[in-house]
Amino acid sequence: MLVDYPDIFTNLNEITNHPTIINTMSDHYERVKIELQQMKAVESEAAADKEQLSPASVTTVPAEVSFAARRDLSRSSINGRSRSKSRSKADGHERQVNGKQLSDLTPQKSDYSQEKGQSRLSNEQNIKGTLRLLKGKTAANSHVESCQREKDLKCEHHGKEDGSKVAKKRRAVTVDTSKAKTSLEALKMSIRQLKWKEFPMGRRTACDIYWHGVSFHDNENIVSGQVNKFPGMIEMLRKINLSRAVRTMQELFPEEYNFYPRSWILPEEYQLFSTQIRLLKDNDSTLKPTFIVKPDSGSQGDGIYLIRDPADLRVISGSQIKQAVVQEYIQKPLLIDKLKFDIRLYVLVRSLEPLEIYIAKEGLSRFCTEPYQEPSQKNLSHVFMHLTNYSLNVHSGNFVHSDSCSTGSKRTFSSVLYRIASKGVDIKKVWSDIIALVIKTVIALVPELKVYYQADIPPGKPGPTCFQILGFDILLMKNLKPVLLEVNANPSMRIEHEQEVSPGVYEYVPSPVDEEVKVGVIRDTLRLMDPAQRKHVTSNTEGGSPEDAIVVETGSDEKESLTDSLPSLCLKQVFPKYTKQFNYLRVVERIAAIFLRFLGVKGTMRLGPTGFRTFIRNCKLSNSSFSMASVDILYIDITRRWAGMLPDSREAGMSLQAFIEAFFYMAARRFKAVLLREQVLLLLEVCEGALEGQSHSHSHSEKPRPQRSHPTQSSAPNAFSSPALTRRHHLRHQPLQLSAKANTEN
Repeated sequence: MLVDYPDIFTNLNEITNHPTIINTMSDHYERVKIELQQMKAVESEAAADKEQLSPASVTTVPAEVSFAARRDLSRSSINGRSRSKSRSKADGHERQVNGKQLSDLTPQKSDYSQEKGQSRLSNEQNIKGTLRLLKGKTAANSHVESCQREKDLKCEHHGKEDGSKVAKKRRAVTVDTSKAKTSLEALKMSIRQLKWKEFPMGRRTACDIYWHGVSFHDNENIVSGQVNKFPGMIEMLRKINLSRAVRTMQELFPEEYNFYPRSWILPEEYQLFSTQIRLLKDNDSTLKPTFIVKPDSGSQGDGIYLIRDPADLRVISGSQIKQAVVQEYIQKPLLIDKLKFDIRLYVLVRSLEPLEIYIAKEGLSRFCTEPYQEPSQKNLSHVFMHLTNYSLNVHSGNFVHSDSCSTGSKRTFSSVLYRIASKGVDIKKVWSDIIALVIKTVIALVPELKVYYQADIPPGKPGPTCFQILGFDILLMKNLKPVLLEVNANPSMRIEHEQEVSPGVYEYVPSPVDEEVKVGVIRDTLRLMDPAQRKHVTSNTEGGSPEDAIVVETGSDEKESLTDSLPSLCLKQVFPKYTKQFNYLRVVERIAAIFLRFLGVKGTMRLGPTGFRTFIRNCKLSNSSFSMASVDILYIDITRRWAGMLPDSREAGMSLQAFIEAFFYMAARRFKAVLLREQVLLLLEVCEGALEGQSHSHSHSEKPRPQRSHPTQSSAPNAFSSPALTRRHHLRHQPLQLSAKANTEN
C-alpha cells in the first residue's frame, strides 16, 4: 500500500525542509535509472502491451515496497497481458501536491517501444526540477543534502560491491541429469525451484553435480564435482550383504541391533536353517512359525513368498540353491483400518568421512489392499494381505489412488502418526526409535562402503565426492517397535502413476502424495550439496565441535535460501548430531581402518597373504602360542571359505568380512575371560597402540589415532553367554528364539 503524502505533510515547505525527503529523492533518482534499465531488458522478451513500471517523481516509499513493485513487474512479464489490462485504469491515477505532479508507484499500460524516450525525458525533468526547487530553499538544507549525498554515494558503492559478491557467490549450480531415470521429473522440478542449470544431454566441461540413475559408474571418468551414488552401495544393500553387515553388529551389540529379524543366508546356511526349525518344532509341537523368503537380487517384491517349513523352499533349482535370505515373519504388525502397512523413509548419507546422516521429516506409508489375517496355510499366498510393496498392490482391484495425503493406499507418514497420536501414542518415542534404527543401520554399512570408496577413489587420486539418498523400509509392530525390512539403494522417485483411462490404454497421472514427499527430498538434498553452501559450512565450522557444525550449518542453510519461496529444509541432521549416543557402536569401522592400512595396492579390495602377515607383525600379535605358521593357516582357511560364500568376487585374497572374522578369532584367542565385544575392543587397543607407536618412530607426520570407545560406554547389557571363536561357530551355537520381533516382507 502506497503512502498518501498529502495526509502526512501539509505544505511544500514541510516537504522541502524534511531531511528524509531530501535523502529519498537522491535515492529515487538512482532508482529511476535502475528501473529504466530493467524495463529495457523486459522489452526484448515481453510483448508490446506488457506492464511497465512508471517511476514516481518524488516518493518516500520504503525499501520493501520498492522491492515488491519490482517483483510484481517481474511476475507481470510471465503472467501476460490480462493483469495489466485490468489494472491500468484503476492504478493509473495521478495526484497533485502544491502544483507539483506526483505519480504513484504502480504499473501502467503503454507501448514502451514508442514512449520510452518521452518517459525518460519527462521523469528526468520532473526529478531535476524538484531537486532544483529543494536546493534553493536554505543553505542549511543544501549542506545537509551535500553530506547526505556523499554518504549515499559511499553506500551505493559498497552496495554494488556487495551485490557483485552475492552474484558471484550465487552462481547457478550446474547439474548433469543425462543418466537420471525414475527421479527425472522430480529432479527437473527441484532444479527449476532452485533456479539452477540443468544439462539433460550432459556437458563437455565438468558439472557441479552428477545425478545418476543406478550406480556410481553410470558416468565413467568423473574427476570432480559430486555424484549422487556411492561406489559399492548397490552391492552392500543386496539382501545377503545387508544381513551379514547387521549380523556382525548383532554379534557385538545384540541388544542394540534387535530391530533386524533373525535371518539365514542360502545356500550356505540351508542345512542350519532346516536343522534349527526341525528341532524347534520337535521341542514344541504347538509352534507354527512363518518365514519369508527374499531373493538376494530381487526388487519391488519380485520373487518374495512365505513358507512354514524348510521343505517349502522354492529356491532349490536342481542340485543348487539360489542365493536368498530367509527371515522370520512378523505376525503381529500395527494395523490401520485393518490393513497392514509399512513406512518408506528417505535418508541422505551426505558423506562417509566424516559420517553425516540426514532423515526426511516426511515419508510414505504404503498399505496392503486386503484386510490382514495372521498367516495360515490357507492365506500364505495372499500377497495383497501380507506384502506391502507398492509395485505389487498397485495391481490389486482394491488399490485406491487418492489426492488426499491421509487416505488411499499410499499416504504420508505424518498422517499415520496423527492417526495413532489421537489414540494416546507417544509419537516422539516412535520417531526416536526410528532415528536410532537408521543411524545404527548406516553405521553397520559404513566399514565396507569405505573399502569400496577407496577402491574407486583412492586417496590422492582425482575424483568426485559422493552422497546418496537411501530408501528405508520400516514396519511398526503392534507394540510400535520399528523393524527394519530392507534398505533400497535406488528408491523410486516417481511423482506420477499409471492409470487406465480406457481398456488397454494407460497414461501417467500426477500423484500429489509422491510429489509432496519426493520433490522436497531431492530439492533439499541439492541444497545441502550446493558447492558454495558446503564451502561456507566448512569454513565456519573448521576447528569447531560437531555440535557447533550442526548449528552453523542449519542456520546458514536457512539464511542463504536462493529464493524467498523455498521452505525450510525437510531433511533433519541426525549424525553427527547424536554422536555421543551412538559413537561407541563404530567398532567394526576401526577394524576396517586397519584393514585399509594394509591393503597396499591402490584400487584393490582384498588383502593378500603378505599384507596379512605384515599386519600381524606390525601389531605384534604373534607369539609362541600363535606362530607365523599358524597365521598362514588361519589366512588360508578363512579366505577359502569366504571365497565360496562370495562367488561373484573377481579378486583373490581376504575380503573385509573375512578379515573381521579373523580379527574376532584372534581376539577370542588372546582374551579368553571376557565377552566378545570386550575381546575385540582390547585387541583394537593393542593394534592401534602398536601402529601409532610405529607412526611416531618411522614418520615425520603423526597419524591421528582413531577415536576409541570403551565397553563401559555401552548402555546395553551383555548378552553373550560364551565367546564366539568365529562367526560360523557363533551362529551354530546361538539358540533360536522365534517371537514377534521377527521379520516381514520387502
